[in-house]
Amino acid sequence: MTIWHMNLRHLAAAAQIVRLGTINAAAQAVNLTQPAITQALARLEGQLGLPLFERRFDGMAPTPAADILVPRIDAALALIASPHVTMARLRALLALADAGSYAGASVQTGLSLPSLHRAVSDLSLSMRRNLVQRRGKVVVLTDTGDQLARAFRLARVELETGLSEIAALQGRETRQIAIGAMPLSRARILPAAVTRFLRRHPRVRISIAEGSRAELVEPLRNGALDLMVGALRDPLLEADLTQQPLFADLPAVIGRRGHPLSSIAPGTAPAPADLARYPWTVPPRGAPLRDSFERYFAAAGIAPPPVPIESGSVMMIRQILIDSDFLTMLSPEQVAVELEAGWLEQIAQLPRGLARTIGVTTRASWRWTVVQREFMADLEAVSAEMG
Repeated sequence: MTIWHMNLRHLAAAAQIVRLGTINAAAQAVNLTQPAITQALARLEGQLGLPLFERRFDGMAPTPAADILVPRIDAALALIASPHVTMARLRALLALADAGSYAGASVQTGLSLPSLHRAVSDLSLSMRRNLVQRRGKVVVLTDTGDQLARAFRLARVELETGLSEIAALQGRETRQIAIGAMPLSRARILPAAVTRFLRRHPRVRISIAEGSRAELVEPLRNGALDLMVGALRDPLLEADLTQQPLFADLPAVIGRRGHPLSSIAPGTAPAPADLARYPWTVPPRGAPLRDSFERYFAAAGIAPPPVPIESGSVMMIRQILIDSDFLTMLSPEQVAVELEAGWLEQIAQLPRGLARTIGVTTRASWRWTVVQREFMADLEAVSAEMG
């Protein structure tokens, strides 16, 4: 079963029964008759395959299934924030947003074009907002439509997570964790945490999307990712995100084996002025490493050296360094294999004040599941062991 088989009004009724304790009170709260709510509840429990309530003489007592599902329902309804949204309308707008056209949305969902047009049009009319607009032959969402689609995506995540937790309660593991991996996390920390976690939960599905923060932050905010692991931002500019530190990482100046600066006497580190005589490749402005790069030379009273190549790709940087006299700032963890193989070497250490904080970024509204909390505990354990 998917969330598209469910009825938002019926889900709201179940939440009200938990809150108010009786079907009669819930019927008044959602403007349905008592027989209608009774029928809706029976249908919902049939879809889930579990009872949500124990029927008692003094009212309705939630079961463990309701304790799992209802907080997700409440979170989803708070995001939807309108009694005019039906599951069909929610699905139609999300399909249109994801596919970029009604034809694509029809292929994606299997719904007919007229039903999609009608659902989006009815949603627009009921909310008294223009949600889509035509640009030639292309249909795009308005700013209001984009904002609504983001809220709907997060509501979908809440409901899908609730269903997966119900399935786990029944012994059917459908849970998954979607992780955004920034460069440093891919070196050792994230792989170690994943393998540790999967030894205990081999049936939980883990998907990992690699990229820079700029590439991963919107999927995180839209609900496509559950968490993002990598260098934290200070200050954090997105009010809807939150950060949790794991450990501090101190980058080093890295160059090729046999770099001209390698010939400096053993135990003598190159001065900032020596480092500034060579070209550098570092990430674009806004990245913590770029900030460390600029602060290092500013503290020495030297203008930062030229950066002909801006890149956050360790693979790209590695090859550039091997084939030239370029320098970079990277965590030794990120190029541990290259250092051990003798392709690269550490040219200079950096002051402790240039350490960056590595951690986990999530949505501020995100509700952790049991397995997600266990995975976070594994991340913390691995970070402590490797720190």
